[in-house]
Amino acid sequence: MFSAELDIILLNLVLALVAYLSVYPALAGNDLNKIALYDLGTSGIALGIVGYHYWGSEVQFNILLADVNWFWFTLISYAAIEFPMMLWYFKKHGVKMK
Repeated sequence: MFSAELDIILLNLVLALVAYLSVYPALAGNDLNKIALYDLGTSGIALGIVGYHYWGSEVQFNILLADVNWFWFTLISYAAIEFPMMLWYFKKHGVKMK
């Protein structure tokens, strides 16, 4: 229905929203180490779902200036979506960088 890029971006958006609005406040609070651990899990879920569909395929994804494989597109787009949410969460919950 949508392009492959949009499907991955929407998946990443949903995962990041659930993580930062529900999971992290309940399980991590303002503990940076817990947030980092849960974030590894969240990005791993995204990579697992996308990898299930595209592993071994020759599909290329356009990420502005270059064509990349599913792994890099998922990781880069997740980071781009997550970064502003992370800044908002850190400010709201008083997370201190150690």
